[in-house]
Amino acid sequence: MMFWRVLRQMIVRGRGRLAVALIAIVSGATASAALLNLEFDAERKFSHELRTLGPNVLIRSAVPPGASDEPGSVFSEDVVRPVLAPEYGAGSGPVMALAPSLYLIVRSPGRETSLVLAGTWLDAYPRLAPWWSLNGQWVTDREDTGACLVGQQAAARLLVRPGSSLELRYADRSATLRVAGVVSTGGAEDDQVFANLSVAQKLAGLAGKLSMVQMSVAGTPEQVEHYAAQLGAKLPGMEVRPLRQISQAEGQLLARVHALLFWSVALILTLTSLCVLATTLALAIERRADVGLMKALGGEMTRIIRLFLAEAGLLGAAGGITGAVLGTLLSAWIGRRVFGTATTLRLEVIPLILAVMVAVALVGALPLRLLSHVRPGIVLRESE
Repeated sequence: MMFWRVLRQMIVRGRGRLAVALIAIVSGATASAALLNLEFDAERKFSHELRTLGPNVLIRSAVPPGASDEPGSVFSEDVVRPVLAPEYGAGSGPVMALAPSLYLIVRSPGRETSLVLAGTWLDAYPRLAPWWSLNGQWVTDREDTGACLVGQQAAARLLVRPGSSLELRYADRSATLRVAGVVSTGGAEDDQVFANLSVAQKLAGLAGKLSMVQMSVAGTPEQVEHYAAQLGAKLPGMEVRPLRQISQAEGQLLARVHALLFWSVALILTLTSLCVLATTLALAIERRADVGLMKALGGEMTRIIRLFLAEAGLLGAAGGITGAVLGTLLSAWIGRRVFGTATTLRLEVIPLILAVMVAVALVGALPLRLLSHVRPGIVLRESE
């Protein structure tokens, strides 16, 4: 009972400097909790955000060993029917978006130029290729056989704009489409025309045929590779190929983010420890007379040290709990500002921050060991 009374009096008398240390611990705990929440949730958030890089898995007809890689080779929709089914495709598991495609080389009457027609699911491209810039309107109905999108370079060559009419021919067949919008992608797509899949299949006379399926799959490079391998095993005769360049870019960026968050937390904890260290050093100087008096009255140094350690532990616990709560709110705010959704609350962060802050407070209390060398007689004469 006497132990807690003395401890309470120590806290009351040193409340000014302890408040400074508490503010430092709360600040460090808040920043650390926010960064750790982001660290634990970074993989999922970044995998989701990095899907804006475009498709990272392609499905196409397998090329026999020794044969040339024919980009125009087609295969039946039935082979990949499970992938295209709603219960298996986009929005199911790690698949965030997908679109089957059929590519043709077509001509436009009256213009001595040929261009690539990509028949696909146009309604999937806002999710599959969100970086595309559009002047006009998206084609949101995949059954719409009268509209198309045109790349900006192709639009300049064909002299068309949103609202224009465009006739395309393939062999002895033709289709007249309305240009719903002009897209700018910064890539090869700028010189292509995009129509719904059924338009290209009818124009080519290849009903139920595809050139490839593009997929945007969430996850780490290893998870994407694993998913592609599993999918390949379910689609005999097909090549399911992850685009390693994109996956590796994601992995390298994610590793850098992890390193940045780790070293940021380490730096914050170091600065917090130094602040607590400076505060407790000042407290140790102030308390020399108190320690000298306690030793003169027969107090054991081990009990005196326990008082100081208990004070530091309570300081760390109070700052850790407060900072963990504030850090959770801060990470949610950062998640909404950066990713558009709040960061998922990780309950394991709270006890982790609590333990770390208690440890930081105890490390910062090291200068109090100097009080063990206090000589009661000298200190009491100095205080007279």
